[in-house]
Amino acid sequence: MKVRKLGRTGPEVAPIGLGCMGMSVAYGVPDDDESFRTLDRAVDLGVSLLDTADAYGRGANEELLGRWLQERPGHRDHVLLSTKFGLRHNPETGRVDEVDTSAAYARTACHASLRRLGVDHVDLFSVHRRDPAVPIEETMGALADLVREGKVRNVGLSEVSPDTLRRAHSVHPVSAVQLEYSLFTRDVVEGEMLAVCRELGVAVVAYSPLGRAMLTGSVSSQADLVENDNRRRWPRFSEENLPNNLVLVDAVRRVAGQIGCTPAQAALAWLLAQGDDIVPIPGTKRRKYLTENVSAAEIVLTSDQRDLLRDAVPDGAVAGERYPVQALNRLGR
Repeated sequence: MKVRKLGRTGPEVAPIGLGCMGMSVAYGVPDDDESFRTLDRAVDLGVSLLDTADAYGRGANEELLGRWLQERPGHRDHVLLSTKFGLRHNPETGRVDEVDTSAAYARTACHASLRRLGVDHVDLFSVHRRDPAVPIEETMGALADLVREGKVRNVGLSEVSPDTLRRAHSVHPVSAVQLEYSLFTRDVVEGEMLAVCRELGVAVVAYSPLGRAMLTGSVSSQADLVENDNRRRWPRFSEENLPNNLVLVDAVRRVAGQIGCTPAQAALAWLLAQGDDIVPIPGTKRRKYLTENVSAAEIVLTSDQRDLLRDAVPDGAVAGERYPVQALNRLGR
């Protein structure tokens, strides 16, 4: 696959990465054996960027990747490990809903991630969510120290405001900003945020590029989601909003049929066509979906096809917020 750069100062990566969260939490029952086979297949296909976070399963997802790397030590040279910190487990609520981006916690979290992953450095270490009470300059100063110590190779941010990105970048170069970006969620990136990223030479790592699998066409009702699937709490998957959003999925499916690919491949190809600085990280724990997703990098859309896909999901047509209220309040700080 033709490589892309994680920003002006970052490493080269394959155009499509792999989000690993669902291997451990959020989308049904984990299957470690199939997850290991999927990770093996990712290496075979040339996928390089593997994304995780300490909040995914309270460290369980990092531990999963750590066990995989321990059993297959030769794979470490072929992958770039991306993890995030800042969300903490609240013992009173039982949820990961506290935010801490202090310098002290940045160091503590980094060392804990390295231990769970079983590595001496991470390739991209990002602020998962920002605590507005902590100056971003303090956080970035700690991350810059970790870079100098060799524990972190590149620094990233996630779901921050353009102003925060500018301030952070003035302390230490930011290689990438992780943002939700898909045919279903365009307003987060397009506009000022993307302009600032390109001005500063910062890549956009697009998470949930398939709308949490809605754009795959695999979800037709809440009955398709197992009981412990997080999407049952997500507004766009509510019984009220889902029928409206499935109409949009059908529109994408029709365009994909004209192109000669699956809806998921069309959605990923559309994202890749938005610029060489966009790196989608669709998540999956199954080999067949990984192979389908990676194949999207071979699809070159015409300008008319790109327009048809955008028109299939008109601005403002998606029903429901992308997160529940509490999670929404932690975004764009």
